[in-house]
Amino acid sequence: MTLFQDEVEATPTRGTTYLPVLDDDAPPAQPRTSLGRPSPEESILAWGTWAAALGLAWLVTQRLLPLAGVPWFVVVFFVCGLLMSAVTGAMHGGLIEVRDRVAGSMVTGGAVLVGAALVSTIGYIFYRGWEPLLHANFFLEDMSGVGPSDPFTEGGVLHAIVGTIVQLSIAVAITLPLGIGTAVFMTEVGGKFAKVVRTVVEAMTALPSIVAGLFIYSVFIVALGYPRSGLAAGLALGVMMLPIIARASDVVLRVVPGGLREASLALGASRWKTVWHVVLPTARPGLATALILGIARGAGETSPVLLTSGAAAFVVANPTDGVMNSLPLFIYTNVRSGQGTAEDRAFAAAAVLLILVLALFVVARLLARPRGGKPSLRARLFARRPPEVRS
Repeated sequence: MTLFQDEVEATPTRGTTYLPVLDDDAPPAQPRTSLGRPSPEESILAWGTWAAALGLAWLVTQRLLPLAGVPWFVVVFFVCGLLMSAVTGAMHGGLIEVRDRVAGSMVTGGAVLVGAALVSTIGYIFYRGWEPLLHANFFLEDMSGVGPSDPFTEGGVLHAIVGTIVQLSIAVAITLPLGIGTAVFMTEVGGKFAKVVRTVVEAMTALPSIVAGLFIYSVFIVALGYPRSGLAAGLALGVMMLPIIARASDVVLRVVPGGLREASLALGASRWKTVWHVVLPTARPGLATALILGIARGAGETSPVLLTSGAAAFVVANPTDGVMNSLPLFIYTNVRSGQGTAEDRAFAAAAVLLILVLALFVVARLLARPRGGKPSLRARLFARRPPEVRS
């Protein structure tokens, strides 16, 4: 607890400085209950608040109002929880405590809602597609000669898996250097044209996927005369992934401390050596996240693939050799068939797509993780040289 020491002047003027002094007789500061680790009493109070909200929601939805159904119960339960949190906060800490409790409840409720939506979606996909996933042929065979109502012991999604990997590989090979290069230009070079580029990149992040597919279809297929193929689908996915990677990489490169750049330039390195040896290695985990966001955007796109690649029931590994199927397109065609067996295959293919994207995420993270502070082989060899050899 500190008090401000009065200066000699009775009437303070502008610019007067007051020095804080320690008051030994002041009572100790009261800790805020909402900060730090909650005490057992606070935990019991929080659980009791939401237990009371649960009972109040049941009373409102089941006895007082005709609001039957789980969605209404969840909504009323959350609203009652906010009201009860505000009441308990007012009883213990006043307006500030009320705001803290209500804000914390809203943030926690939003996180629980997002987590529940994600878990329910993934759980339902695996619930509907678990039966085809139990057969090994689903991963090792294609759909050549297999109808939509044939049993799960026949056919598979090998052709769709191969097509998705090939198309994503083409899109990543194009968009990764272009996206990072665009971000380096916007961050490290700057200027008026960099502002124009940033505006275009931000506008392209909201580009509808069907527009990207139509662009590649009209330019690559209609104007240039190339057939529908995996290459055209990879280009369409690249159009969708490029602004995502460029925008995320731009944000990551801005976070790199400017002191690292200044230190490199002060040691005599050029601007491009500073970017290559200092900025990009420092931002490598963030650039991997940008790549992951781009892959997540491109892996689930259906309309660009539908317009540019076509569908094949057999394995096509050459991206220039005619039509090529993919997992999103396989899911779309099987759901549209209306057959129960085909719909189960579609859900199983959706589960495979989730697993494939997760595997790509893990690979990107492993490739971009830090080296743990261990110097490179070149640095260790240089450190072992005698001083006269180094010079």
